[in-house]
Amino acid sequence: MKNFVQQGKFVTVTAPAGGISAGDGVLVDHLFGVATTTATEGEQLEIATDGVFDLDKDAGASLTAGAPIYWDDTAKVVTITATANLRIGTALEAAALADATGRILITGHAI
Repeated sequence: MKNFVQQGKFVTVTAPAGGISAGDGVLVDHLFGVATTTATEGEQLEIATDGVFDLDKDAGASLTAGAPIYWDDTAKVVTITATANLRIGTALEAAALADATGRILITGHAI
């Protein structure tokens, strides 16, 4: 295909205000990914836009395997709360309230 650019599993974005650490979730409008490196605000940053990641989760939520997962960009955690949050993927495993992270299959864009 003459118009093919890339697979899109990793894309380059601008690091958000305050910068970002490797392994943290990054939301750019409706594009979600996980930072592959640490970057300061305004630097170019590669993010993984799909795959399975252990991400910090909302301390007030337990996750059920197969449940839709959303990104709370204010708290910078995954959550089961849809209101005012972007759906980023699906929980692959159950996670209890006490668990700090959840195992998430991310899709990188609004579902």
